[in-house]
Amino acid sequence: MTLSYKARKRWAIFALVVALPLYIVVTVNVIALFDRPPFVMELLIYIVLGIVWALPLKRLFMGVGRPDPDAPPE
Repeated sequence: MTLSYKARKRWAIFALVVALPLYIVVTVNVIALFDRPPFVMELLIYIVLGIVWALPLKRLFMGVGRPDPDAPPE
């Protein structure tokens, strides 16, 4: 099932405005549950988790970055 351009755009906005901040809050709280690791390890954890959230959404963001295929030619 393929999403329309508008649907991809809406989902991308939702991912950036709602899901990403929620992911950040959950990540920080999960790290806070344990004893704080050394700075370098904590930094590495945040870098890895910062990349991991985007991998499933890569196709969504790539589709929004292109011009609307259904738009009439200018």
